Amino acid sequence: MTAPKEARARAEALRAEIERHNRLYYVEDAPEITDAEYDRLFRELQELEAKHPELLAPDSPTQRVGGAARGELPPVRHEVPMLSIRTEAEADDAGAAKFDARIRRELGLSPRDPAVEYLAELKFDGLAINLRYQHGELVMGATRGDGETGEDVTPNVRTLRSIPLRLHGSAPALLEVRGEIYMTRADFERLNQRQSAAGQKTFVNPRNAAAGGVRQLDPKVTARRPLTFSAYGVGRVEGWKQFARHSELLDAMEKLGLPVHPARKVVHGADELVDYHRRIGEQRAQLPFDIDGVVYKVNRLDLQRRLGALAREPRWALAHKFPPQEETTEVLGIGVQVGRTGTLTPVARLKPVFVGGVTVTNATLHNEDELRRKDVWVGDTVVVRRAGDVIPEVVGVRAKGPRRREERFEMPQHCPECGSPVVRVPGEAATRCTGGLYCKAQRKQTLLHFAARRAMDIEGLGEKIVEQLVDRGLVDSPADLYELKEAALAELERMGEKSARNLVGQIEKSRDAELHRLIFALGIPGVGEEVARILAREFRSLEALAHADWPKLAADKESVRKQNAQRKKRGEPALKVPLEGIGPELMDSIAKFLHEPHNRKVIARLTAPRTGVRLRQTAPSPAPEGKTFVLTGALSSMTREQAQSELEARGHKVAGSVSKKTDFVVAGAEAGAKLDKARSLGVKVLDEPEFLELLNKASPR
Repeated sequence: MTAPKEARARAEALRAEIERHNRLYYVEDAPEITDAEYDRLFRELQELEAKHPELLAPDSPTQRVGGAARGELPPVRHEVPMLSIRTEAEADDAGAAKFDARIRRELGLSPRDPAVEYLAELKFDGLAINLRYQHGELVMGATRGDGETGEDVTPNVRTLRSIPLRLHGSAPALLEVRGEIYMTRADFERLNQRQSAAGQKTFVNPRNAAAGGVRQLDPKVTARRPLTFSAYGVGRVEGWKQFARHSELLDAMEKLGLPVHPARKVVHGADELVDYHRRIGEQRAQLPFDIDGVVYKVNRLDLQRRLGALAREPRWALAHKFPPQEETTEVLGIGVQVGRTGTLTPVARLKPVFVGGVTVTNATLHNEDELRRKDVWVGDTVVVRRAGDVIPEVVGVRAKGPRRREERFEMPQHCPECGSPVVRVPGEAATRCTGGLYCKAQRKQTLLHFAARRAMDIEGLGEKIVEQLVDRGLVDSPADLYELKEAALAELERMGEKSARNLVGQIEKSRDAELHRLIFALGIPGVGEEVARILAREFRSLEALAHADWPKLAADKESVRKQNAQRKKRGEPALKVPLEGIGPELMDSIAKFLHEPHNRKVIARLTAPRTGVRLRQTAPSPAPEGKTFVLTGALSSMTREQAQSELEARGHKVAGSVSKKTDFVVAGAEAGAKLDKARSLGVKVLDEPEFLELLNKASPR
């Protein structure tokens, strides 16, 4: 069936508009619309393609979400090798002068000949990538690997919104684009905050996070990493004009819609190379991403060909690094900093030292475990590294100080920002503040978590809006969101009356919520979605949860475990264990959070009869006859969360992984490894019509 002409035209217009906004946001840093407006355009295109599947094209922005996970990354042989660039060991001005002298010597130039023309550009600290476009369409992405053979990461690079799926204008028949995938420091910080809040591992630096994101087996994981691409050269090319200079080639690539960083510059001779190196070095700390030097390239392509390559390095290019990023200094004290997620981070107070172009007086020790592993004490001489981070890090101890026992660092028992008790969540290295609903240090992150899709799902309440709400004193806690007026919101930047009205509508919509969503939205340390569901099923109301007798619950739980051990010996069925899956450390974390007076005040406002959240009834804990389901793939009739709620409302349990104890696996579109495991174990698989039929037969309790 052919889609109507109007639908086809609208889909094409939407694709062009969305890709334009992608470029404005991710490449040019000059967005024209709000996130909510972008989301509306994206949803309209999704709905059009769902209604008319024949409109779905490989280069559609909706296809950036990633497909099914793969078992391995297939090898790809580069037709034009991806050469590495020689690095100049001397980080001072002499490095540039030596390079220019070598180039002049190899070209046979005399002192009277004109200065050599170079292209100078940034040396990104990321992962090299090769993108292949055929007739303007992205068909493959491959890592550098050893230069000869890389890995096929095509589904992953398609998720990056800074990489065009289709080139603009008149593209060559074949174009291999060489460039770097990296992560900005702000995006890296936000990623680590999300990882930490979810109880998952954090990353050491932006480069590792970017490289690991590109090489994922599951493209959906890559799609969740905030990665950026910048082009700097080409591999194999067919059907394109001949360029005289490398700078002209980059300009032409930019016109095709490929991101090329604007900090590049054409310079002449050693003096201008030195000037560029110095200037970028001075700007380095202000750049939004990490670089570890600059790159010089002979600009004329005929001279590049004449100079050729030596082994795996082109003779016509050089990476000129910056001065060392590590120095030694003395630890004068150790304090604590409270992060946006409530994590208490030990910070070394240092004797001032000049590292990487700036004077450093503080350096992170990451967490208590790292501090103990590195064995850092006040008075020690330590190695400090600065790689563009806001706070540099202590790498290790160079020489031990006097180490008086009374000066041994101990993590505080209360938050230095708000005085709330702190907890160490099991399975994590982090110590966290329990005053999340009012602690000033956590305010912005608390609101973003509260509004997240899997929490209260307040569409349009993004980071820039939250920053303004907090900075202007309009919102101190999540309860304040429900008192916001359109007039106050309309005065915020990039809002206006229509956007303000839409946001108030989304906040009002969020009042009608399920208990487990609200519990998750509170941001209790250690409480993820699954624990929130357990608590909601067990207590059935926020009031009952808030007033729970946790010592008695812990004692009852231990008593039931002992009874079950005896019942097992007698061959009797086991009793239901209360709060199964929640250990004593997590119970302590929950109790401290809920018993904190300021948190209780916010919770009371959130659940006030007329002004707070209207909680929907939560299903009771699964009955003994309830079945265990696992959901995989995408359902067309409902979201994954809705399917889980429907099953739990009927007394069933939804697990995250397939095992012999699984009764049913519900497989939607693009079902992945869980479906394969279900088949290997002989677990019953339901497609979407069978699943809906099962739901219709059993009414909610």
